[in-house]
Amino acid sequence: MEISNDSPAKKPKRLTSIVWNHFERVKNVDVCYAVCVHCKKKLSGSSNSGTTHLRNHLIRCLKRSNYDVSQILAAKRKRKESALAVSNVEYEEGQRKEEIITPISMKFEPEQKRDESMNLGAINLGSAKFDQERSRLDLARMIMLHGYPLDMVEHVGFKIFVKNLQPLFEIMTNGAIEQDCMAIYGKEKEKVYKTLHGLHGRISLAVDIWASPENAVYLCLTANYVDEEWKLQEKILNFVTLDISHNDDMLSEIIIKCVMDWDVDRMLFSMTFDDFFTNDDVVSKIKNWLSQNKPLLKNGLLFDVRCAAHVLKSIALDCVEALHDVTHKIREGIRYVKSSQATHGKFNEICRQVGISSHKCLFTDCTTRWNSTYLMLDTALEYKAVFAALQEHDAGYKMALSEREWEWVSAVTGYMKLFVEVMTVFSGNKYPTANIYFPEICDVHVQLVEWCKSPDDFVSSLALKMKSKFDKYWSKCNLALTIAAILDPRFKMKLIEYYYPQIYGSHAPNNIKEVSNSIKELFNEYSLCSSSLDQDTSAGSNLPSTSNGTRDGLRGFDKIGCGWNQKKLTDPRAIQLCLYKSKTNSPRLVIRLYGGV
Repeated sequence: MEISNDSPAKKPKRLTSIVWNHFERVKNVDVCYAVCVHCKKKLSGSSNSGTTHLRNHLIRCLKRSNYDVSQILAAKRKRKESALAVSNVEYEEGQRKEEIITPISMKFEPEQKRDESMNLGAINLGSAKFDQERSRLDLARMIMLHGYPLDMVEHVGFKIFVKNLQPLFEIMTNGAIEQDCMAIYGKEKEKVYKTLHGLHGRISLAVDIWASPENAVYLCLTANYVDEEWKLQEKILNFVTLDISHNDDMLSEIIIKCVMDWDVDRMLFSMTFDDFFTNDDVVSKIKNWLSQNKPLLKNGLLFDVRCAAHVLKSIALDCVEALHDVTHKIREGIRYVKSSQATHGKFNEICRQVGISSHKCLFTDCTTRWNSTYLMLDTALEYKAVFAALQEHDAGYKMALSEREWEWVSAVTGYMKLFVEVMTVFSGNKYPTANIYFPEICDVHVQLVEWCKSPDDFVSSLALKMKSKFDKYWSKCNLALTIAAILDPRFKMKLIEYYYPQIYGSHAPNNIKEVSNSIKELFNEYSLCSSSLDQDTSAGSNLPSTSNGTRDGLRGFDKIGCGWNQKKLTDPRAIQLCLYKSKTNSPRLVIRLYGGV
């Protein structure tokens, strides 16, 4: 039967819902229909059916304006917010409580403001309007943020989900989404470019080699700088895939090309290289290229910086390797003790007999993590007497160590303990700058000098091997670390005068004079280009603490003092005051170098 032959039904009462602006109510015999004025689809229109199914149809109706439905949803939300309470709810016997339900209302912002956390709560759709372009970019950002595959847009399940969620959204192809991702990357890259070239100071670059579980190798270039709000920032500039066939010449060319793409060659203070760059040829080629028409500070003496954490890790691995056979005995001995409850019980009984009440539990290390090997050896040392007695009470225990081997374990564990503490200081600072590294590295240097004097051939030979590797790092980085420590108002020249006699002995005065001359020359170089520096000297930066844990490498330094209070600096104004007291003509220069080294 045709709809056009039906006569409009008589309305027994006024239709108050806004949804009826989009439907015509008709009656056929005893059945009432609601006919959509947009697509002419017939739905139930009786008073008993309500209007929920009509609203749902409008949301999915392809022939109506998307803006109109927002009015319906707004009206629906307004009625919900007008609901007052759900009363007379029974909780326990004899108790009644009135409960007020207040829905959360939140305004939807078209673009999220800077530093504003994402809120995924309820959204007010009263004024929302569908935007195809923005939805495309949101999809591209989602794929980039979570690492989803680009072809997810072609998956059937994804298409069904999006179509039901928003029928007006036009799903893009794999290639179109890739173009959107590249467009977003281009805009973000432009922002970083403008930020870097808007700086008044210099930047430092960190060059790292990354390897994936699939044996793919990548080159990562990261910029570190102090922004206009005096906060230390880092931005990844490049993440490039490397071919294993690349030689040193090709690797240096790739790094140079990355620097040229960002046009930061004239802004460089230094470059920090990880342990992959053991061959100095790569660094020399980069340094020579930069020095051709773009002079480096101090003739490039501050340019080549190596990663201190990687150097200490390499030295610690030398300790593990030197003690390999002894460590194997301890590891197998611990496994034997924990092999059965009877053996473990016998071990505990011997502990009580010899009077050891340590709460540390024996465990075997992870052979790929040197710090876990240290913890295993340190724990085993506490049970040294128990292991010695176990050999007498248990014939099955064959991994006993000699007294000399235990002495080696004690000495090497002492070395590794220092490395663990220093690494903890490095990793415990959110913004580890060069002034933090200097006293810790000097502690390592002083200890290596002492260890080389050991009368034990095993200990002294190991110490000489470690010191040889450390000296190579020290020769490249000591000047940059020293200058950073001098520019720290807590230390100044006093810290160098404290450490250098312990490191260089009778040659210390000459080395101290060389450092003093170097910082004056550096100041003069900055003075020549002072017009390019920021003239605002009112900002400061909280200096992070150098102490961590129970070890205090600066205890001896505290006794000699440095001319002013050694308390931690928490007020930026205190930093400025100290800079002026240090008789430096340019506090701007001091702060800039402090963050840039």
